[in-house]
Amino acid sequence: MQFRNRLDGSLCQIVAWPNNASKNVSTPASDGGRVFPGSRQSRFSRMDTFRRLSSVGGRLERQRKLRSQSLASFKLSYYMPEDLESSSDTFGCCDWLLTGLAWIVVIVTFPLSALFCIKVAQEYERAVIFRLGRLIIGGARGPGIFFVLPCIESYTKVDLRTVSFDVPPQEILTRDSVTISVDAVIYYRIYNATVSVANVENAHHATRLLTQTALRNLLGMKSLSQILSDREAIASCMRNLLDDATEKWGIIVERVEIKDVRLPVQLQRSMATEAEAAREARAKLIAAQGEKEASMALKAASEIIMSSPAAMQLRYLQTLANISTEKNSTIIFPLPMDLSMLAPYSQSG
Repeated sequence: MQFRNRLDGSLCQIVAWPNNASKNVSTPASDGGRVFPGSRQSRFSRMDTFRRLSSVGGRLERQRKLRSQSLASFKLSYYMPEDLESSSDTFGCCDWLLTGLAWIVVIVTFPLSALFCIKVAQEYERAVIFRLGRLIIGGARGPGIFFVLPCIESYTKVDLRTVSFDVPPQEILTRDSVTISVDAVIYYRIYNATVSVANVENAHHATRLLTQTALRNLLGMKSLSQILSDREAIASCMRNLLDDATEKWGIIVERVEIKDVRLPVQLQRSMATEAEAAREARAKLIAAQGEKEASMALKAASEIIMSSPAAMQLRYLQTLANISTEKNSTIIFPLPMDLSMLAPYSQSG
C-alpha cells in the first residue's frame, strides 16, 4: 500500500509539473522590472530555465511511456494481489464517451435492455467485471444481482466452492533409485476471484499442473521407506509448497492426501520374501528363547530333586499315577523301586 501511494503521488506530480514549470519559467529574475542581457543574474536565470525545461521534458517522456503501458500489466507488476480489488484508473475522453453512449442505449431500450444488463450471481459465485478491458472499481460482484453495461463491459463468474481432483499416477524415481507410481487427491478453493482471473489464465489447470510437478519433485527427494511410512508428513509438506505458489493466483489448498503407492512386481515379491524371512527369524528366535527358559527351569527342578532323594521317589510315583490314569491296561516300571529308601519316612510317619 505504501509503494502504491508513492507511485500514485509521483504520477500526480508528473501530470501537474508542466503548469508549475510554466509559472516558474515565465518569471525570470529582474531588477526593477528589467533584465540586463550581460548581467550575472541573467546568465543564472537562463541556466535555471534550461535545467527546468530539461527536467520537464524527461518527466513528460516518462509519463508518456507509463501511459502507453497496459493497465492490467501495470497493476499486476507493481500492486500486491490484495490491492487489485481496490485499485482504480482514470478513464480517458473516449472511455467516458463510450460509457455515456452505453447508458443512453440502456435508457432508450429500457425495459428490454434489462434482460441483457441485469445478471445474477449465486451465493457461491463472484463476478469479475471488466469495462473496456479494465477492472472496475469495487472488485468482484455478488452474491445477488449485478448490472453489466452492454458492449463495453464483460464479466467472468468464479466459483468459490471447494474443488477436488485426482492427480494422475506419477512415475517417480526415489532417492534410493526405486521407480514407483504415486497418485494423490487435492482439495482447494478460490478465495480471491479478482486475482484468480487477472493473474492467471486458467487457475484450475495451472493448479493441477503445479500439483503434479510438486508431487514428483517432493517424492524424488525421499527414500522408499520414508514414502511408505511418512505419508502424513509428505502431504503436509506438499500442501505448504502448493500454498506458497498458488497464493498469487487467489487459491488456497485445503487438503492433500496420498492415495496409493504402487511398487513394481519384482520389488513386491522381494519385499514379501524379506518380510516372510523376517517373520520366520522372529519365530525361531522366540522358539529358541522358550527352549532356553524351559531348559533353565528343568535344570533348577533337577537340582532340587537331586538334593532330596524322597522328592525323586515322589516324582516317580506321580509319573506312575499319570500313566495308570491314561493307559490303565499296562503299567511299566522303567526303573526298580528301592522301597528301603522309603522305610525311614514310613516309620517316622
